Amino acid sequence: MEARMKNPATIIPAAQKPIFELIQAAQSQGLPQELMEMIHLRVSQINGCSFCVDAGYKNLRKLGESDERVGLVVAWREAPYYTDAERAALELAEAATRLADRTDAVSDEVWNNAADHFDEKQLASILMMTAVTNLFNRLNAPIRQVAGTW
Repeated sequence: MEARMKNPATIIPAAQKPIFELIQAAQSQGLPQELMEMIHLRVSQINGCSFCVDAGYKNLRKLGESDERVGLVVAWREAPYYTDAERAALELAEAATRLADRTDAVSDEVWNNAADHFDEKQLASILMMTAVTNLFNRLNAPIRQVAGTW
């Protein structure tokens, strides 16, 4: 397998710094790194970005997450390995990723469930992580960025 081209962020180096600053900002609101990586992994699974799925899997394993928690993020609704707060964050991330799937992209039910577990800064962090992951997915998937490379 070979990528179609270099990653656009490497072709336009001025883009790299703000993208990585966005990641740092998203991760600066005190949410567990494991949760941020679960969001990254789940959003990447939805978007079919093998590079980011691979990175998310590896990052979660480095953080000490179990095989069950890493492997079943794709089925978080049915798997018993996640807290109510993690489920609320994953549900919000999914809704914010699948904007066109419904007329009310993020329903009040999804939003209120997340707001029951997270304060405004943490909600912003979840949304920023979701957005930056979608950005990465939309750069990597079209060029067929090979998993495990960069």
